[in-house]
Amino acid sequence: MSGHGGPDPGAVGQYGNAKLAEDEYAYDVTIRLARVLMEHGATVHMIVQDPDDGIRDEGVLKMDADELTYPNLTIPLGHVARLRQYTNAINRLHGRYGRKTYQRMITIHVDSRSAGLNTDVFFYHHERSAVGLRLAKNIHQVFRRRYARYQPNRPYVGTVTPRTSLYVVRNSYAPTVFIELGNIRNSKDQRRFVLAQNRQALANWICEGVINDYQRKTLEGQ
Repeated sequence: MSGHGGPDPGAVGQYGNAKLAEDEYAYDVTIRLARVLMEHGATVHMIVQDPDDGIRDEGVLKMDADELTYPNLTIPLGHVARLRQYTNAINRLHGRYGRKTYQRMITIHVDSRSAGLNTDVFFYHHERSAVGLRLAKNIHQVFRRRYARYQPNRPYVGTVTPRTSLYVVRNSYAPTVFIELGNIRNSKDQRRFVLAQNRQALANWICEGVINDYQRKTLEGQ
Protein backbone atom coordinates (compact mmCIF):
# COMPACT_ATOMS: atom_id res chain seq x y z
CA MET A 1 0.00 0.00 0.00
CA SER A 2 1.35 3.39 -0.97
CA GLY A 3 0.69 6.19 1.46
CA HIS A 4 -2.09 8.74 0.99
CA GLY A 5 -3.85 9.35 -2.34
CA GLY A 6 -7.15 10.69 -3.60
CA PRO A 7 -7.91 13.98 -1.84
CA ASP A 8 -4.80 13.64 0.35
CA PRO A 9 -1.41 14.13 -1.37
CA GLY A 10 0.47 13.59 1.88
CA ALA A 11 3.71 15.49 2.42
CA VAL A 12 4.66 18.01 -0.27
CA GLY A 13 8.17 19.26 -0.99
CA GLN A 14 9.44 22.11 -3.14
CA TYR A 15 11.82 21.14 -5.96
CA GLY A 16 12.86 24.20 -7.91
CA ASN A 17 9.62 25.55 -9.36
CA ALA A 18 7.86 22.19 -8.98
CA LYS A 19 6.12 20.49 -6.10
CA LEU A 20 6.76 16.87 -5.16
CA ALA A 21 3.80 15.01 -3.63
CA GLU A 22 4.32 12.08 -1.28
CA ASP A 23 1.47 10.03 -2.72
CA GLU A 24 2.89 10.13 -6.25
CA TYR A 25 6.39 9.00 -5.29
CA ALA A 26 5.20 6.42 -2.77
CA TYR A 27 2.87 5.03 -5.44
CA ASP A 28 5.61 4.81 -8.07
CA VAL A 29 7.93 2.90 -5.73
CA THR A 30 5.07 0.68 -4.58
CA ILE A 31 3.97 -0.28 -8.09
CA ARG A 32 7.59 -0.97 -9.02
CA LEU A 33 7.81 -3.19 -5.94
CA ALA A 34 4.61 -4.95 -6.99
CA ARG A 35 6.11 -5.71 -10.39
CA VAL A 36 9.37 -7.19 -9.08
CA LEU A 37 7.53 -9.23 -6.44
CA MET A 38 5.26 -10.70 -9.13
CA GLU A 39 8.33 -11.47 -11.23
CA HIS A 40 9.45 -13.64 -8.30
CA GLY A 41 6.10 -15.45 -8.08
CA ALA A 42 4.25 -13.38 -5.49
CA THR A 43 0.56 -12.55 -5.57
CA VAL A 44 0.31 -8.80 -5.01
CA HIS A 45 -2.66 -6.58 -4.24
CA MET A 46 -2.28 -2.80 -4.52
CA ILE A 47 -4.49 -1.28 -1.84
CA VAL A 48 -4.21 2.24 -3.31
CA GLN A 49 -4.59 2.19 -7.09
CA ASP A 50 -4.33 4.89 -9.74
CA PRO A 51 -6.42 4.07 -12.84
CA ASP A 52 -4.19 5.97 -15.28
CA ASP A 53 -0.74 6.06 -13.66
CA GLY A 54 1.52 3.08 -14.06
CA ILE A 55 5.28 3.10 -13.59
CA ARG A 56 6.60 6.49 -14.62
CA ASP A 57 10.17 7.51 -15.38
CA GLU A 58 9.74 11.28 -15.20
CA GLY A 59 11.60 13.18 -12.51
CA VAL A 60 8.70 15.37 -11.43
CA LEU A 61 5.59 13.23 -11.17
CA LYS A 62 2.37 15.06 -11.95
CA MET A 63 0.02 15.40 -9.03
CA ASP A 64 -3.56 14.16 -9.35
CA ALA A 65 -6.36 13.06 -7.04
CA ASP A 66 -7.96 10.12 -8.87
CA GLU A 67 -6.54 7.26 -6.80
CA LEU A 68 -8.92 4.60 -5.53
CA THR A 69 -8.91 2.06 -2.72
CA TYR A 70 -9.02 -1.63 -3.68
CA PRO A 71 -11.15 -2.95 -5.27
CA ASN A 72 -12.70 0.25 -6.71
CA LEU A 73 -13.64 2.58 -3.87
CA THR A 74 -13.50 6.37 -3.86
CA ILE A 75 -11.05 7.51 -1.21
CA PRO A 76 -12.92 9.62 1.37
CA LEU A 77 -11.87 13.08 2.48
CA GLY A 78 -11.76 12.33 6.22
CA HIS A 79 -8.41 11.14 7.56
CA VAL A 80 -9.74 8.39 9.84
CA ALA A 81 -12.27 7.28 7.21
CA ARG A 82 -9.42 6.85 4.70
CA LEU A 83 -7.33 4.79 7.11
CA ARG A 84 -10.34 2.65 8.03
CA GLN A 85 -11.10 2.05 4.36
CA TYR A 86 -7.51 0.97 3.69
CA THR A 87 -7.34 -1.43 6.62
CA ASN A 88 -10.75 -2.91 5.82
CA ALA A 89 -9.46 -3.77 2.33
CA ILE A 90 -6.25 -5.24 3.78
CA ASN A 91 -8.11 -7.34 6.31
CA ARG A 92 -10.64 -8.67 3.81
CA LEU A 93 -7.77 -9.88 1.64
CA HIS A 94 -6.08 -11.39 4.68
CA GLY A 95 -9.23 -13.36 5.43
CA ARG A 96 -9.49 -14.54 1.84
CA TYR A 97 -6.09 -16.22 1.90
CA GLY A 98 -6.10 -17.46 5.49
CA ARG A 99 -3.52 -17.35 8.24
CA LYS A 100 -1.54 -20.32 6.94
CA THR A 101 -0.57 -18.42 3.78
CA TYR A 102 2.52 -16.22 3.90
CA GLN A 103 1.03 -12.72 3.85
CA ARG A 104 2.75 -9.43 4.51
CA MET A 105 1.51 -5.87 4.35
CA ILE A 106 4.03 -3.26 3.21
CA THR A 107 3.06 0.39 3.34
CA ILE A 108 5.38 2.93 1.74
CA HIS A 109 5.54 6.61 2.65
CA VAL A 110 7.70 9.70 2.26
CA ASP A 111 8.34 11.76 5.38
CA SER A 112 8.31 15.54 5.80
CA ARG A 113 10.81 17.10 8.19
CA SER A 114 13.01 20.18 8.36
CA ALA A 115 14.44 20.87 4.91
CA GLY A 116 17.96 20.64 6.31
CA LEU A 117 17.50 17.10 7.66
CA ASN A 118 18.82 14.33 5.41
CA THR A 119 17.34 10.94 6.42
CA ASP A 120 17.92 7.37 5.34
CA VAL A 121 15.11 4.89 4.68
CA PHE A 122 13.66 3.78 8.03
CA PHE A 123 11.07 1.29 9.24
CA TYR A 124 8.24 0.92 11.77
CA HIS A 125 6.53 -2.24 13.02
CA HIS A 126 3.93 -3.25 15.61
CA GLU A 127 5.57 -3.56 19.00
CA ARG A 128 3.91 -6.93 19.69
CA SER A 129 4.49 -8.46 16.25
CA ALA A 130 7.64 -10.58 16.20
CA VAL A 131 6.90 -11.48 12.59
CA GLY A 132 6.49 -7.82 11.60
CA LEU A 133 9.76 -7.01 13.35
CA ARG A 134 11.52 -9.79 11.47
CA LEU A 135 10.18 -8.48 8.16
CA ALA A 136 11.40 -4.96 8.95
CA LYS A 137 14.82 -6.26 9.99
CA ASN A 138 15.19 -8.38 6.86
CA ILE A 139 14.50 -5.39 4.60
CA HIS A 140 16.69 -3.15 6.78
CA GLN A 141 19.60 -5.57 6.46
CA VAL A 142 19.39 -5.41 2.66
CA PHE A 143 19.59 -1.61 2.79
CA ARG A 144 22.63 -1.79 5.07
CA ARG A 145 24.41 -4.09 2.65
CA ARG A 146 23.50 -2.05 -0.41
CA TYR A 147 24.60 1.21 1.18
CA ALA A 148 27.90 -0.42 2.18
CA ARG A 149 28.38 -1.44 -1.45
CA TYR A 150 27.20 1.65 -3.31
CA GLN A 151 27.97 4.40 -0.77
CA PRO A 152 30.95 3.06 1.20
CA ASN A 153 32.06 6.51 2.33
CA ARG A 154 29.03 7.11 4.50
CA PRO A 155 27.21 4.90 7.00
CA TYR A 156 23.59 3.90 6.60
CA VAL A 157 21.68 5.15 9.65
CA GLY A 158 18.12 3.99 8.88
CA THR A 159 16.37 2.52 11.91
CA VAL A 160 13.84 -0.18 12.81
CA THR A 161 11.54 0.88 15.65
CA PRO A 162 8.09 0.00 17.01
CA ARG A 163 5.31 2.51 16.38
CA THR A 164 1.95 1.01 17.18
CA SER A 165 0.22 4.41 17.20
CA LEU A 166 0.12 4.30 13.39
CA TYR A 167 -3.44 3.30 12.46
CA VAL A 168 -2.59 0.87 9.67
CA VAL A 169 0.18 -0.79 11.69
CA ARG A 170 -2.15 -1.18 14.68
CA ASN A 171 -5.19 -2.45 12.80
CA SER A 172 -3.89 -4.59 9.93
CA TYR A 173 -4.22 -8.33 10.50
CA ALA A 174 -1.24 -9.19 8.30
CA PRO A 175 2.25 -8.60 9.73
CA THR A 176 3.09 -5.08 8.64
CA VAL A 177 6.12 -2.94 7.93
CA PHE A 178 5.73 0.82 7.51
CA ILE A 179 8.55 2.24 5.37
CA GLU A 180 9.57 5.90 5.21
CA LEU A 181 11.70 6.51 2.11
CA GLY A 182 13.17 9.83 3.23
CA ASN A 183 12.45 13.51 3.72
CA ILE A 184 10.63 15.05 0.77
CA ARG A 185 11.76 18.54 1.77
CA ASN A 186 15.48 17.73 1.83
CA SER A 187 17.43 18.32 -1.39
CA LYS A 188 19.63 15.23 -0.96
CA ASP A 189 16.65 12.99 -0.23
CA GLN A 190 14.81 14.45 -3.20
CA ARG A 191 17.42 12.91 -5.50
CA ARG A 192 16.34 9.55 -4.08
CA PHE A 193 12.84 10.26 -5.40
CA VAL A 194 13.19 12.21 -8.63
CA LEU A 195 15.59 9.78 -10.35
CA ALA A 196 13.65 6.82 -11.74
CA GLN A 197 16.60 4.48 -11.32
CA ASN A 198 16.72 5.33 -7.63
CA ARG A 199 13.01 4.57 -7.23
CA GLN A 200 13.62 1.25 -8.95
CA ALA A 201 16.55 0.50 -6.65
CA LEU A 202 14.33 1.15 -3.61
CA ALA A 203 11.75 -1.29 -4.98
CA ASN A 204 14.41 -3.91 -5.76
CA TRP A 205 15.96 -3.71 -2.30
CA ILE A 206 12.60 -3.95 -0.54
CA CYS A 207 11.75 -6.97 -2.71
CA GLU A 208 15.05 -8.62 -1.79
CA GLY A 209 14.25 -8.13 1.89
CA VAL A 210 10.79 -9.66 1.47
CA ILE A 211 12.27 -12.69 -0.30
CA ASN A 212 14.77 -13.11 2.54
CA ASP A 213 11.91 -12.89 5.01
CA TYR A 214 9.92 -15.52 3.12
CA GLN A 215 12.91 -17.85 3.09
CA ARG A 216 13.41 -17.42 6.83
CA LYS A 217 9.71 -18.06 7.39
CA THR A 218 10.04 -21.31 5.47
CA LEU A 219 12.97 -22.36 7.67
CA GLU A 220 11.43 -21.21 10.96
CA GLY A 221 7.78 -22.07 10.24
CA GLN A 222 6.37 -18.64 11.15
